[in-house]
Amino acid sequence: MYQIDDKFHQQGQFEKPSVSNYKPLRICILGGGFGGLYTALQLGKFAKCPYKYEITLVEQRDHFVFTPLLYEVVTGELHDWEVAPAYKKLLAGSSAKFYQAEIQGVDLEQKLVNLQNGEIVNYDYLVLSVGKETRLDVVPGALEYAQTFRTLADAECLKKRLLFLEASDIPVIRIAIAGAGPNGVEIACKLADRLKKRGEIHLIDRGNEILKTFSQSSRTVSYRALLKRGVQINLNTNIEAINFNKIIINSQDKTRHIETDLVLWTGGNQSIQWIKELNCQHNQQGQLIAKPTLQLTGYPHVFVLGDLAEIRDIKGNESPATAQAAFQQAPRAARNIWAKITGRKLKSFSYLHLGEMLTLGIKNAVVYSFGITLHGNLAGIIRTGVYIQRLPTLKHKLEVAKRWIVRGMKKLLQR
Repeated sequence: MYQIDDKFHQQGQFEKPSVSNYKPLRICILGGGFGGLYTALQLGKFAKCPYKYEITLVEQRDHFVFTPLLYEVVTGELHDWEVAPAYKKLLAGSSAKFYQAEIQGVDLEQKLVNLQNGEIVNYDYLVLSVGKETRLDVVPGALEYAQTFRTLADAECLKKRLLFLEASDIPVIRIAIAGAGPNGVEIACKLADRLKKRGEIHLIDRGNEILKTFSQSSRTVSYRALLKRGVQINLNTNIEAINFNKIIINSQDKTRHIETDLVLWTGGNQSIQWIKELNCQHNQQGQLIAKPTLQLTGYPHVFVLGDLAEIRDIKGNESPATAQAAFQQAPRAARNIWAKITGRKLKSFSYLHLGEMLTLGIKNAVVYSFGITLHGNLAGIIRTGVYIQRLPTLKHKLEVAKRWIVRGMKKLLQR
C-alpha cells in the first residue's frame, strides 16, 4: 500500500521541487459530476504552479456525464463524446489531475481517503461531491428487472434494448417508467417520439402530480406534451412488484397488472453508504450538514457540494438537489478553498434559481425563466444552446457547438 501523491511523483505527473523537505498543498476532489469537475477546473485556474499544489480529481468512471443532455444520446440527436467527454481530455489544459478509482471511505480525522484498490490519498483540503445512488430495494423485483437512467452506461444499455425490441416482431413495445419527476417525464417524451405509434408508455408516480417541484407553467406544458404523445399517466399509483415481463401497480386500492418489455426506474435516491458512515453531522436523510460557506460542519478543510449535503444559505434557504445547484456551488467552493489557503475571508453560497428547462421530445422543450415560459422548437433550440454553453471547457463547447450548427444546417438544406 502506498500513497497516491507519491505514486504521481513516480509516474512523473507532478514534478518535485529541488527542496527535499518541501511538500505541496494537496487538494483532493472526490466525485466527477457537476460539483467535482467544475470545482477542479476552477481551482486549476487559481493554482497553476505544480510545485505548490496537487489537485487530484478521483472518480470511478473515466468520463464526465452532462446528464441534462443524456436523453439526446438515446434518440441519436447527440453522440456519446459530446455528452460524456473523458476527464483526461477535459483536464488536459489544467493543473488538476485525474485519477480513476473507486472510493471506499474517508477518514476525516486523519485526512485520508481509502480506495477500493488498497491505495490511500492524503489531503490538506477535501471536496466531497459524489452525489447519491439510486435506491432499487424499495420494490420487490426492481433490482433484478428495472433499469436506471443516470449514466452513459445506462443510456447505452437502453439503446441496445430498444434496438433489440425494434428489430423484433412484437407489434407494440411496452415500457413502464417509475417516477414522474424531470427524469421520468423527459425520457418518456423522448421514447414516445422515438417509438411513435409502436410505443405504449406508462408513466407511474405515487404522488398526485408530475414535476412536483417545478412551476405550474412547466407542469402544464409537460402534461400536454405527454398526452399528445400518447403517454399514459398513472398518478396516485404505487408499484407493488416488478417481474421480468410485467409490473403490479395499485391505485385506489385496486391492483392491476401491466405487461412490459422494459421498466425504467427514475426515482428513489439514497446517500452512499460510506457517506452515511462519515464521523460528522448528518440529517435524517443521511445527507451531510454543511455551512453556508459549503464547509462540512466541524471540518473547515472539507467542502461539500451537490445532493449529498444539506446546504443552506445564511437566511436558512436550502439549495435544491439539482445539477443547476451543483453547477453554481462549484465556483464558490473553488473560491472559498482558495480564500482559505490565502488567508482571505470565505463567502457564503446563495443559490439563484435561474429557471427550468425540460426536453419534451425530439426538437421540443419547455423553458421557464423569471416568469416567462417558452415551449416547442424554439425552446428546444434555446435549451440545447444554453446547455452547450455550460459544457465543461471552451474547447469542448466549440467542438459540440460546431457539430450542432453543421447538423442543423444540413437538415435545413434537406427540406
